[in-house]
Amino acid sequence: MSDSQSVSAAVAKLYNTYPFPPEPLLDEPPPGYNWRWNWLAAYSFCTGQKPQKQDIRILDAGCGTGVGTEYLVHLNPQASVVGIDLSAGALAVAQERCQRSGANRVEFHHLSIYDVEQLPGEFDLINCVGVLHHLPDPIRGIQALAKKLAPGGIMHIFVYGELGRWEIQLMQKAIALLQGEQRGDYRDGVQVGRKIFSSLPENNRIVKYEKQRWAMENQRDECFADMYVHPQEVDYNVETLFELIDASELEFIGFSNPGFWQLDRLLGKAPELIERAENLSERQLYRLIELLDPEVTHYEFFLGRPPLAKADWSSDDKLLSAIPELNPCIDGFPSQCIFNYDYQIVNLSTAEFEFMQACNGQATVGEILANVQLTLDGVRTLIKQQLVMLT
Repeated sequence: MSDSQSVSAAVAKLYNTYPFPPEPLLDEPPPGYNWRWNWLAAYSFCTGQKPQKQDIRILDAGCGTGVGTEYLVHLNPQASVVGIDLSAGALAVAQERCQRSGANRVEFHHLSIYDVEQLPGEFDLINCVGVLHHLPDPIRGIQALAKKLAPGGIMHIFVYGELGRWEIQLMQKAIALLQGEQRGDYRDGVQVGRKIFSSLPENNRIVKYEKQRWAMENQRDECFADMYVHPQEVDYNVETLFELIDASELEFIGFSNPGFWQLDRLLGKAPELIERAENLSERQLYRLIELLDPEVTHYEFFLGRPPLAKADWSSDDKLLSAIPELNPCIDGFPSQCIFNYDYQIVNLSTAEFEFMQACNGQATVGEILANVQLTLDGVRTLIKQQLVMLT
Protein backbone atom coordinates (compact mmCIF):
# COMPACT_ATOMS: atom_id res chain seq x y z
CA MET A 1 0.00 0.00 0.00
CA SER A 2 1.05 3.61 -0.56
CA ASP A 3 1.59 5.86 2.47
CA SER A 4 -1.80 7.46 1.81
CA GLN A 5 -3.52 4.08 1.60
CA SER A 6 -1.86 2.82 4.78
CA VAL A 7 -2.92 5.97 6.68
CA SER A 8 -6.48 5.65 5.38
CA ALA A 9 -6.52 1.99 6.43
CA ALA A 10 -5.31 2.95 9.91
CA VAL A 11 -8.02 5.62 10.21
CA ALA A 12 -10.68 3.13 9.10
CA LYS A 13 -9.36 0.63 11.69
CA LEU A 14 -9.67 3.24 14.46
CA TYR A 15 -13.30 3.99 13.63
CA ASN A 16 -14.15 0.32 13.15
CA THR A 17 -12.77 -0.24 16.66
CA TYR A 18 -14.37 2.88 18.13
CA PRO A 19 -17.28 4.07 15.94
CA PHE A 20 -17.53 7.84 16.29
CA PRO A 21 -19.39 9.94 17.38
CA PRO A 22 -20.77 7.61 20.10
CA GLU A 23 -24.09 9.43 20.61
CA PRO A 24 -26.97 7.10 21.57
CA LEU A 25 -29.46 5.90 18.95
CA LEU A 26 -33.00 7.23 19.39
CA ASP A 27 -36.40 6.10 18.15
CA GLU A 28 -37.36 9.72 17.43
CA PRO A 29 -35.81 12.79 15.75
CA PRO A 30 -32.72 14.14 17.56
CA PRO A 31 -33.26 17.00 20.03
CA GLY A 32 -32.60 20.66 19.21
CA TYR A 33 -30.73 21.81 16.14
CA ASN A 34 -27.38 22.86 14.76
CA TRP A 35 -28.16 25.85 12.56
CA ARG A 36 -25.16 25.14 10.32
CA TRP A 37 -27.00 21.99 9.22
CA ASN A 38 -30.25 23.81 8.46
CA TRP A 39 -30.25 24.92 4.80
CA LEU A 40 -32.52 27.93 5.40
CA ALA A 41 -30.54 29.24 8.36
CA ALA A 42 -27.12 28.51 6.86
CA TYR A 43 -27.93 29.99 3.45
CA SER A 44 -29.43 33.11 5.07
CA PHE A 45 -26.28 33.49 7.21
CA CYS A 46 -24.08 33.21 4.12
CA THR A 47 -26.06 35.42 1.74
CA GLY A 48 -28.37 37.61 3.80
CA GLN A 49 -31.50 36.15 2.22
CA LYS A 50 -33.70 33.07 2.20
CA PRO A 51 -32.80 30.54 -0.52
CA GLN A 52 -35.12 30.25 -3.49
CA LYS A 53 -35.37 26.46 -3.28
CA GLN A 54 -35.51 23.88 -0.52
CA ASP A 55 -35.59 20.64 -2.54
CA ILE A 56 -31.82 20.41 -2.48
CA ARG A 57 -29.12 17.71 -2.43
CA ILE A 58 -26.90 17.50 0.66
CA LEU A 59 -23.66 15.58 1.10
CA ASP A 60 -22.36 14.64 4.54
CA ALA A 61 -18.72 13.94 3.74
CA GLY A 62 -17.16 11.73 6.40
CA CYS A 63 -20.47 11.12 8.18
CA GLY A 64 -19.15 8.66 10.79
CA THR A 65 -21.99 7.19 12.84
CA GLY A 66 -24.49 9.58 11.25
CA VAL A 67 -25.08 12.07 14.06
CA GLY A 68 -24.82 15.05 11.71
CA THR A 69 -26.48 13.14 8.87
CA GLU A 70 -29.55 12.52 10.98
CA TYR A 71 -29.86 16.23 11.75
CA LEU A 72 -29.36 17.11 8.07
CA VAL A 73 -32.33 14.91 7.16
CA HIS A 74 -34.67 16.09 9.92
CA LEU A 75 -33.77 19.80 9.65
CA ASN A 76 -34.24 19.85 5.86
CA PRO A 77 -37.56 18.11 5.13
CA GLN A 78 -37.43 18.67 1.36
CA ALA A 79 -33.79 17.64 0.86
CA SER A 80 -32.23 14.37 -0.23
CA VAL A 81 -29.12 13.49 1.75
CA VAL A 82 -26.08 11.35 0.97
CA GLY A 83 -23.57 10.23 3.61
CA ILE A 84 -20.12 8.79 2.87
CA ASP A 85 -17.47 7.38 5.17
CA LEU A 86 -14.31 5.29 5.16
CA SER A 87 -15.40 3.11 8.10
CA ALA A 88 -17.85 0.29 7.39
CA GLY A 89 -18.44 -0.09 11.14
CA ALA A 90 -19.40 3.57 11.57
CA LEU A 91 -21.65 3.43 8.49
CA ALA A 92 -23.55 0.46 9.93
CA VAL A 93 -24.32 2.55 13.02
CA ALA A 94 -25.29 5.52 10.84
CA GLN A 95 -27.77 3.42 8.88
CA GLU A 96 -29.36 2.05 12.04
CA ARG A 97 -29.47 5.53 13.60
CA CYS A 98 -31.32 7.06 10.66
CA GLN A 99 -33.70 4.10 10.27
CA ARG A 100 -34.70 4.24 13.93
CA SER A 101 -35.39 7.99 13.96
CA GLY A 102 -37.28 8.00 10.65
CA ALA A 103 -34.56 9.84 8.70
CA ASN A 104 -35.53 8.02 5.51
CA ARG A 105 -34.37 10.49 2.83
CA VAL A 106 -30.76 9.40 3.05
CA GLU A 107 -28.45 6.96 1.32
CA PHE A 108 -25.02 5.85 2.53
CA HIS A 109 -21.91 4.88 0.58
CA HIS A 110 -18.70 3.24 1.85
CA LEU A 111 -16.47 5.75 0.13
CA SER A 112 -13.37 7.85 0.70
CA ILE A 113 -13.62 11.62 0.25
CA TYR A 114 -10.90 11.22 -2.37
CA ASP A 115 -13.34 9.12 -4.42
CA VAL A 116 -16.37 11.37 -4.05
CA GLU A 117 -16.45 11.93 -7.83
CA GLN A 118 -17.99 8.45 -8.04
CA LEU A 119 -21.26 9.92 -6.72
CA PRO A 120 -23.56 11.22 -9.46
CA GLY A 121 -24.45 14.91 -9.75
CA GLU A 122 -23.61 17.93 -7.61
CA PHE A 123 -24.66 19.04 -4.14
CA ASP A 124 -26.16 22.34 -2.93
CA LEU A 125 -24.85 21.88 0.62
CA ILE A 126 -21.77 19.90 1.59
CA ASN A 127 -21.08 19.27 5.26
CA CYS A 128 -17.58 18.12 6.24
CA VAL A 129 -17.10 18.23 10.01
CA GLY A 130 -14.02 16.87 11.75
CA VAL A 131 -12.78 14.98 8.69
CA LEU A 132 -10.31 16.88 6.49
CA HIS A 133 -7.71 17.12 9.26
CA HIS A 134 -7.64 13.31 9.46
CA LEU A 135 -6.86 12.83 5.76
CA PRO A 136 -3.32 12.04 4.60
CA ASP A 137 -3.75 14.88 2.07
CA PRO A 138 -6.37 17.42 3.20
CA ILE A 139 -5.79 19.64 0.15
CA ARG A 140 -6.61 16.76 -2.18
CA GLY A 141 -9.70 16.12 -0.04
CA ILE A 142 -11.05 19.66 -0.14
CA GLN A 143 -10.40 19.86 -3.87
CA ALA A 144 -12.37 16.64 -4.43
CA LEU A 145 -15.30 18.03 -2.45
CA ALA A 146 -15.14 21.42 -4.21
CA LYS A 147 -15.69 19.71 -7.56
CA LYS A 148 -18.98 18.31 -6.26
CA LEU A 149 -20.35 21.65 -5.02
CA ALA A 150 -23.05 23.06 -7.30
CA PRO A 151 -22.91 26.68 -8.52
CA GLY A 152 -24.54 28.80 -5.83
CA GLY A 153 -23.93 26.05 -3.28
CA ILE A 154 -22.27 26.31 0.13
CA MET A 155 -19.89 24.08 2.05
CA HIS A 156 -19.58 23.92 5.83
CA ILE A 157 -16.19 22.78 7.15
CA PHE A 158 -14.76 22.13 10.62
CA VAL A 159 -11.02 21.49 11.14
CA TYR A 160 -8.73 21.50 14.17
CA GLY A 161 -6.70 24.49 15.38
CA GLU A 162 -3.15 23.98 16.65
CA LEU A 163 -3.03 26.69 19.32
CA GLY A 164 -5.90 25.38 21.43
CA ARG A 165 -4.87 21.74 20.98
CA TRP A 166 -1.26 22.07 22.09
CA GLU A 167 -1.71 19.98 25.25
CA ILE A 168 -3.62 17.36 23.24
CA GLN A 169 -0.70 17.11 20.81
CA LEU A 170 1.71 16.56 23.72
CA MET A 171 -0.44 13.77 25.12
CA GLN A 172 -0.76 12.14 21.69
CA LYS A 173 3.04 12.04 21.36
CA ALA A 174 3.51 10.73 24.91
CA ILE A 175 1.07 7.85 24.35
CA ALA A 176 2.76 7.01 21.04
CA LEU A 177 6.20 6.88 22.73
CA LEU A 178 4.96 4.56 25.46
CA GLN A 179 3.10 2.33 23.02
CA GLY A 180 6.16 1.85 20.85
CA GLU A 181 5.59 -1.06 18.49
CA GLN A 182 2.05 -1.46 19.82
CA ARG A 183 1.06 1.84 18.27
CA GLY A 184 -1.95 1.12 16.09
CA ASP A 185 -3.51 -1.06 18.82
CA TYR A 186 -6.12 1.53 19.73
CA ARG A 187 -7.50 -0.26 22.76
CA ASP A 188 -3.98 -0.44 24.20
CA GLY A 189 -3.54 3.26 23.37
CA VAL A 190 -6.66 4.19 25.33
CA GLN A 191 -5.49 2.07 28.27
CA VAL A 192 -2.04 3.70 28.24
CA GLY A 193 -3.55 7.19 27.98
CA ARG A 194 -5.95 6.68 30.85
CA LYS A 195 -3.13 5.31 33.02
CA ILE A 196 -1.03 8.40 32.24
CA PHE A 197 -3.84 10.74 33.29
CA SER A 198 -4.48 8.83 36.51
CA SER A 199 -0.75 8.92 37.38
CA LEU A 200 0.20 12.52 36.60
CA PRO A 201 0.13 15.11 39.44
CA GLU A 202 -3.13 17.05 39.73
CA ASN A 203 -1.37 20.36 39.03
CA ASN A 204 0.11 19.02 35.79
CA ARG A 205 -0.74 21.30 32.87
CA ILE A 206 -2.00 18.48 30.62
CA VAL A 207 -4.22 17.11 33.40
CA LYS A 208 -5.64 20.55 34.21
CA TYR A 209 -6.44 21.18 30.53
CA GLU A 210 -8.15 17.80 30.18
CA LYS A 211 -10.29 18.40 33.28
CA GLN A 212 -11.14 21.92 32.23
CA ARG A 213 -12.09 21.21 28.62
CA TRP A 214 -12.62 17.56 27.73
CA ALA A 215 -13.02 15.24 30.73
CA MET A 216 -16.80 14.96 30.48
CA GLU A 217 -16.94 13.75 26.88
CA ASN A 218 -13.72 11.74 27.22
CA GLN A 219 -15.35 9.45 29.77
CA ARG A 220 -16.35 7.54 26.65
CA ASP A 221 -13.54 5.52 25.13
CA GLU A 222 -14.67 6.46 21.62
CA CYS A 223 -14.05 10.15 22.36
CA PHE A 224 -10.80 9.49 24.20
CA ALA A 225 -9.49 7.42 21.28
CA ASP A 226 -10.53 10.01 18.69
CA MET A 227 -8.68 12.72 20.63
CA TYR A 228 -5.54 11.00 21.86
CA VAL A 229 -4.70 7.92 19.76
CA HIS A 230 -5.75 8.97 16.28
CA PRO A 231 -3.22 7.80 13.67
CA GLN A 232 -3.54 10.93 11.50
CA GLU A 233 -4.13 14.56 12.44
CA VAL A 234 -3.29 17.92 10.91
CA ASP A 235 -3.80 20.98 13.12
CA TYR A 236 -4.08 24.41 11.52
CA ASN A 237 -3.38 28.04 12.28
CA VAL A 238 -4.96 30.91 10.33
CA GLU A 239 -2.10 31.01 7.84
CA THR A 240 -2.13 27.29 7.01
CA LEU A 241 -5.94 27.27 7.13
CA PHE A 242 -6.15 29.76 4.29
CA GLU A 243 -3.64 27.73 2.28
CA LEU A 244 -6.21 24.91 2.53
CA ILE A 245 -9.09 27.25 1.64
CA ASP A 246 -7.26 28.82 -1.30
CA ALA A 247 -6.51 25.35 -2.69
CA SER A 248 -10.26 24.69 -2.93
CA GLU A 249 -10.67 27.63 -5.35
CA LEU A 250 -13.98 28.38 -3.61
CA GLU A 251 -15.04 31.68 -2.05
CA PHE A 252 -14.39 32.08 1.67
CA ILE A 253 -17.72 33.35 3.00
CA GLY A 254 -16.76 33.61 6.65
CA PHE A 255 -16.39 31.86 9.97
CA SER A 256 -19.65 30.46 11.34
CA ASN A 257 -18.75 31.70 14.85
CA PRO A 258 -18.19 35.36 13.89
CA GLY A 259 -18.42 36.61 17.47
CA PHE A 260 -15.04 35.04 18.27
CA TRP A 261 -13.38 36.90 15.39
CA GLN A 262 -14.19 40.43 16.63
CA LEU A 263 -11.05 42.27 17.75
CA ASP A 264 -12.93 44.65 20.06
CA ARG A 265 -13.80 41.60 22.16
CA LEU A 266 -10.11 41.54 23.12
CA LEU A 267 -8.82 45.09 22.66
CA GLY A 268 -11.96 47.14 23.24
CA LYS A 269 -10.23 49.00 26.07
CA ALA A 270 -7.52 50.24 23.68
CA PRO A 271 -9.18 52.08 20.77
CA GLU A 272 -5.78 53.22 19.52
CA LEU A 273 -4.82 49.57 18.95
CA ILE A 274 -8.14 48.90 17.19
CA GLU A 275 -7.28 51.86 14.94
CA ARG A 276 -3.84 50.41 14.18
CA ALA A 277 -5.45 47.10 13.28
CA GLU A 278 -7.47 48.82 10.56
CA ASN A 279 -4.31 48.66 8.42
CA LEU A 280 -4.27 44.86 8.59
CA SER A 281 -5.71 42.62 5.91
CA GLU A 282 -8.66 40.42 6.89
CA ARG A 283 -6.40 37.40 7.25
CA GLN A 284 -3.84 39.31 9.31
CA LEU A 285 -6.68 40.42 11.58
CA TYR A 286 -7.79 36.82 12.07
CA ARG A 287 -4.19 35.85 12.83
CA LEU A 288 -3.89 38.64 15.40
CA ILE A 289 -7.07 37.50 17.14
CA GLU A 290 -5.95 33.87 17.44
CA LEU A 291 -2.52 34.95 18.72
CA LEU A 292 -4.16 37.06 21.41
CA ASP A 293 -6.71 34.36 22.30
CA PRO A 294 -4.98 31.02 21.71
CA GLU A 295 -7.99 28.99 22.83
CA VAL A 296 -8.74 28.16 19.19
CA THR A 297 -9.32 24.40 19.20
CA HIS A 298 -11.03 24.43 15.81
CA TYR A 299 -12.16 26.54 12.86
CA GLU A 300 -15.68 26.31 11.46
CA PHE A 301 -16.48 28.21 8.30
CA PHE A 302 -18.45 28.39 5.08
CA LEU A 303 -17.16 28.29 1.51
CA GLY A 304 -19.28 28.96 -1.58
CA ARG A 305 -19.19 28.36 -5.30
CA PRO A 306 -20.04 31.45 -7.36
CA PRO A 307 -22.41 32.75 -8.49
CA LEU A 308 -23.65 33.16 -4.92
CA ALA A 309 -26.02 36.12 -4.83
CA LYS A 310 -25.71 38.15 -1.63
CA ALA A 311 -28.40 40.57 -0.52
CA ASP A 312 -27.67 44.15 0.50
CA TRP A 313 -30.37 45.60 2.72
CA SER A 314 -28.69 48.99 3.26
CA SER A 315 -31.33 50.68 1.06
CA ASP A 316 -34.39 51.60 3.14
CA ASP A 317 -36.72 51.12 0.18
CA LYS A 318 -35.35 47.66 -0.54
CA LEU A 319 -35.64 46.62 3.12
CA LEU A 320 -39.20 47.95 3.39
CA SER A 321 -40.28 45.78 0.46
CA ALA A 322 -38.60 42.62 1.78
CA ILE A 323 -40.64 39.80 3.30
CA PRO A 324 -39.34 38.70 6.72
CA GLU A 325 -39.68 35.23 8.27
CA LEU A 326 -38.46 33.84 11.56
CA ASN A 327 -35.15 32.03 11.52
CA PRO A 328 -36.09 28.32 11.82
CA CYS A 329 -33.29 27.84 14.37
CA ILE A 330 -34.55 29.81 17.34
CA ASP A 331 -36.13 28.29 20.42
CA GLY A 332 -38.71 29.51 22.90
CA PHE A 333 -40.70 31.81 20.61
CA PRO A 334 -43.29 33.28 21.11
CA SER A 335 -41.70 34.81 24.18
CA GLN A 336 -39.67 37.94 24.74
CA CYS A 337 -36.87 35.76 26.14
CA ILE A 338 -35.67 33.27 23.53
CA PHE A 339 -32.64 31.22 22.52
CA ASN A 340 -31.04 32.41 19.29
CA TYR A 341 -29.46 30.27 16.59
CA ASP A 342 -26.39 29.66 18.80
CA TYR A 343 -28.47 28.85 21.90
CA GLN A 344 -27.63 32.21 23.48
CA ILE A 345 -30.36 33.99 25.43
CA VAL A 346 -31.84 37.04 23.70
CA ASN A 347 -34.23 39.42 25.47
CA LEU A 348 -36.54 41.09 22.95
CA SER A 349 -38.07 44.52 23.43
CA THR A 350 -41.84 44.72 23.14
CA ALA A 351 -41.53 46.26 19.66
CA GLU A 352 -39.09 43.57 18.51
CA PHE A 353 -41.37 40.87 19.86
CA GLU A 354 -44.41 42.34 18.09
CA PHE A 355 -42.49 42.61 14.83
CA MET A 356 -41.38 38.99 15.01
CA GLN A 357 -44.93 37.87 15.80
CA ALA A 358 -46.05 39.52 12.55
CA CYS A 359 -43.39 37.77 10.41
CA ASN A 360 -45.72 35.37 8.62
CA GLY A 361 -43.82 35.03 5.34
CA GLN A 362 -46.40 37.16 3.50
CA ALA A 363 -46.35 40.69 4.92
CA THR A 364 -43.49 43.02 3.94
CA VAL A 365 -41.31 44.85 6.44
CA GLY A 366 -43.10 48.07 5.51
CA GLU A 367 -46.53 46.57 6.09
CA ILE A 368 -45.51 45.23 9.49
CA LEU A 369 -43.90 48.52 10.58
CA ALA A 370 -47.15 50.33 9.81
CA ASN A 371 -48.58 48.58 12.88
CA VAL A 372 -45.49 48.09 15.06
CA GLN A 373 -43.42 50.75 16.84
CA LEU A 374 -40.04 49.53 15.55
CA THR A 375 -37.53 51.49 13.46
CA LEU A 376 -35.74 50.22 10.37
CA ASP A 377 -32.54 50.19 12.43
CA GLY A 378 -34.38 47.94 14.85
CA VAL A 379 -35.24 45.60 11.99
CA ARG A 380 -31.60 45.59 10.90
CA THR A 381 -30.62 44.59 14.44
CA LEU A 382 -32.93 41.56 14.24
CA ILE A 383 -31.38 40.66 10.88
CA LYS A 384 -27.85 41.01 12.23
CA GLN A 385 -28.78 38.73 15.14
CA GLN A 386 -30.03 36.13 12.61
CA LEU A 387 -33.47 36.18 14.28
CA VAL A 388 -35.26 36.85 10.98
CA MET A 389 -34.40 36.05 7.37
CA LEU A 390 -35.57 37.99 4.35
CA THR A 391 -36.88 37.34 0.87
